[in-house]
Amino acid sequence: MITRRHLIASSLATGALAATGRAFALPAAAGARVLVVFLRGAYDAANIIVPIASDAYYQSRPTIAIARPDPANAKAALPLDTDWGLHPALGESLYPLWQKGQLAFVPFAGTDDMSRSHFETQDTIELGQPIGGNRDYRSGFLGRLANVLGHSQPMAFTNQVPIIFHDSTMQVPNLAINSISKPTFDARQQAVIEAMYASRSAQGLAPEIAVQQGFSVREQAYAALQDEMTQASRGAVGPRGFELQARRVATLMRDRFNLAFLDVGGWDTHTNQGGADGQLATKIGDLGRGLAAFAQESGANWANTTVIVVSEFGRTFGENGARGTDHGHGSTYWVIGGGVNGGQIAGPQIQLRPDTLNQHRDLPVLTDYRGMLGGLFGRIYGLNTGQVARVFPQASAVDLGLI
Repeated sequence: MITRRHLIASSLATGALAATGRAFALPAAAGARVLVVFLRGAYDAANIIVPIASDAYYQSRPTIAIARPDPANAKAALPLDTDWGLHPALGESLYPLWQKGQLAFVPFAGTDDMSRSHFETQDTIELGQPIGGNRDYRSGFLGRLANVLGHSQPMAFTNQVPIIFHDSTMQVPNLAINSISKPTFDARQQAVIEAMYASRSAQGLAPEIAVQQGFSVREQAYAALQDEMTQASRGAVGPRGFELQARRVATLMRDRFNLAFLDVGGWDTHTNQGGADGQLATKIGDLGRGLAAFAQESGANWANTTVIVVSEFGRTFGENGARGTDHGHGSTYWVIGGGVNGGQIAGPQIQLRPDTLNQHRDLPVLTDYRGMLGGLFGRIYGLNTGQVARVFPQASAVDLGLI
């Protein structure tokens, strides 16, 4: 899969950055919006973006492999290029975005963290700090990005503000988008909590918490969603799942929030993973429909929106005895958006054989996620090398030509 063209293009991009001293020449897109989606549990990238040119893939996965592209087989992979195919469950949702040039994949992506621990590696990804040093859990990379931008309006669509948004000097609100209900605290309880955090000693302990502002933002978000849900549903009970959640996120990002994070769990498929059908196929189908719905619901803002899908690590190249996959290393990241230079498999690649695997068991990491994301943020926001370094210290931004 690796070609001379891949290596030359990568070298030229890196050399250009070093020679000019600037990260990217393009100015920041007007009204740029970024959504980071974290697939917690380490999704099996090799069964979603399928290495169809690898005989070893089919030999290593006798019961769960996705068949090579075949127009006569509805359960076969959809062709992306001569080396890669797409899981058929994404045929009606994300494949059209690929064909429009609004979706790109970056295989062999990830971190140097080799712990294969969900919690350890999820923290590594969210922190975005160099491996090997002391971790500062008060500083996540989206928090640092918000500080660099200064004018962003961040939002975490999670039960609590995640590590990735720590370090921001501004108040980062959070809202659990999977279950919209009346905010937890009534007016009396809010007043008590606001009084607690109004004291000088409390502010000294937690200066990043702007409680009064947080309650206000939460109430506004709730009201906006309730109004949208009432109008769209017309009294009917709609299907629940990620598609509905994604539409809610798009509704809020249309008018207010421009830097957001959400996570989707349930990707740890050690047993009975399935191939074209089964639990992984069902989950990836739901995810694909949700992302397609997000694009649709974004409307005109889709032209300036970039969605980045990441996971803590990949899974073993071969299936295990329980017809599932275990904790691995390299993964595949997704970049989706109206302004994305899609329809491509980006970054350095290798032929997948037993002797090219990481520790003879899983995909290696050839694209460091910090360099990749640093390059993306540089292109999207027009950041210089110093600004990118503040977001990802000790990482070299890599321009993969995705924006």
